[in-house]
Amino acid sequence: MATGLADLDLILGGGLQPGSVVVLSGPPGTGKTILAQQICFTVATAEHKAIYYTTLSEPHAKLTDHLGGFSFFDAGALGTRVEYIHLGDMLRDKSTTDLDPLINEVVGRAFDDEPVIVAIDSTLMLRDFVSPRALRSALYDLSSRVAHSGAVLLLLGEYSDDDLLSGVEFSLADGIVVLSHQIREPVDRRGLRVLKMRGCAPLGGNHTLHITDDGIRVYPRIESFLPTDMPERGERIRSGIPGLDALMGGGIPDADATVVLGPTGVGKTIGCLAFLAEGLTQGQRCLYVTFEDTVEELQEMASRFGWDFAAARARDQLVIAHVPVGALDLDLDVLASLIRHSLADRSIRRVIIDSLAEMALAAREAERFPAYLRSMLGVVRAAGASLWVTSETRMVGPIEDPLTGLMYLFHNIIQLRYIEHCAEIGRIVNVTKMRNSGHDNAMYACRIEDKGGLSIGDRFERVTGMLGWSVLRDCPPLSGQDGCTAATRAGE
Repeated sequence: MATGLADLDLILGGGLQPGSVVVLSGPPGTGKTILAQQICFTVATAEHKAIYYTTLSEPHAKLTDHLGGFSFFDAGALGTRVEYIHLGDMLRDKSTTDLDPLINEVVGRAFDDEPVIVAIDSTLMLRDFVSPRALRSALYDLSSRVAHSGAVLLLLGEYSDDDLLSGVEFSLADGIVVLSHQIREPVDRRGLRVLKMRGCAPLGGNHTLHITDDGIRVYPRIESFLPTDMPERGERIRSGIPGLDALMGGGIPDADATVVLGPTGVGKTIGCLAFLAEGLTQGQRCLYVTFEDTVEELQEMASRFGWDFAAARARDQLVIAHVPVGALDLDLDVLASLIRHSLADRSIRRVIIDSLAEMALAAREAERFPAYLRSMLGVVRAAGASLWVTSETRMVGPIEDPLTGLMYLFHNIIQLRYIEHCAEIGRIVNVTKMRNSGHDNAMYACRIEDKGGLSIGDRFERVTGMLGWSVLRDCPPLSGQDGCTAATRAGE
């Protein structure tokens, strides 16, 4: 049974099995009640309604008032598709020593009304009214009898970690879903984890959960994906940077992941725009993910070099996703879902992320990042797209890559660096790595042109500091007599 949340169904391993018992656990404020009622309003029909039982929770009028702000709530569905039933009076009856009246009520409704889902909020409260032995017997009776009706029995409660080990609800459950709330400045995080889902293979890990105006949204943890169906590679693709393809053996191998390293202002973003513009020229659909520049800023920057990105966006050939990282807080799962959904129909052929270092810094999840990045590259490649990523390095002095140890994940590495040339600062480009492909190892001059952006110039014959031990310097021959050489020798 689909929950109405496609990404939640993915996490659950396909949805909820009819006739199953699922425990939805978590501390106050994590979104249990919202999620349960969102599922009820989404899956219920006039023929097979959803029945929502409350024990000693807030009055139904207050409950529905709180739901009024969510888009999934439909006041017209109350009573016809979604029915609320309060069990408080039944539990307060002093003559009741067991839960038989409650069991008979729920089971009777399950068979008479044939609901698609029955929720009890909260089953933890039942512990206050009967002994543990009586509760165990009652819940076993309830779960086994409701299962024969085909309805999903959803049990909500603010259970602790100890309850997970000893609570009868968890031993009887076919599925256990735990919501969490992590205090983290400047923005707290909510999560969802599937501990158990009998008969299927749920996605492991803690998945990001947001409470929005539309209700609950979940973002599957991308490390849980293991793409194995890789499409066949096509011919090499053009970079869009004049002169660079010749250094890369004729272009970039299709579906490769390429990272461009360099300090601020050296031209990395302009290289992204050129790579993107080339894809648009080839009729390809492209995705640009930016953390700093807004959509308007990127379009204005592109127009200065002769590229009309606004027109490409208007015809849906270009998708620009501006993901602001205010207060240095970026949710990696939200970013991964954005990219994954954009690639779902496999129409996008080029993906640009600008920049990787900024992304890692804002996410503040250093231990997780290597596995996350590996999975991200796999998802992009499985969609048949080529990835172009930038990453920031130091501006002066020896190169220090902030993502040292992760460069092995990329097929190709291109370095853009500044170089001291007499009394001027120039730019230099070097193809450092290409996996399974020949490439030029030399350093070449690199310029930013008024039209077309970056372009590759002549090869440097005499450069010191190539391996990052010092600042790059163009060293003229000692026998030269030109002014630049004389000035350099005088300075020495």
